[in-house]
Amino acid sequence: MEEKRMRRSRHNKWVAGVIGGMGDYLSISADKLRIVFILLSICVAGFPGLILYLILWFLMPTEE
Repeated sequence: MEEKRMRRSRHNKWVAGVIGGMGDYLSISADKLRIVFILLSICVAGFPGLILYLILWFLMPTEE
């Protein structure tokens, strides 16, 4: 049995495929996840969501 891993999406992406990959991993619509991510990033002071996105961009491998 293959282990399920979170990977950046090559097909479902706007910028780097981070949210698309998270949506695939969590079996959630990537569009809904993007809306939640954007709203949380805007509502929380200092935009830590942008920093988190950049960190995940560099740490998450791209899907094969």
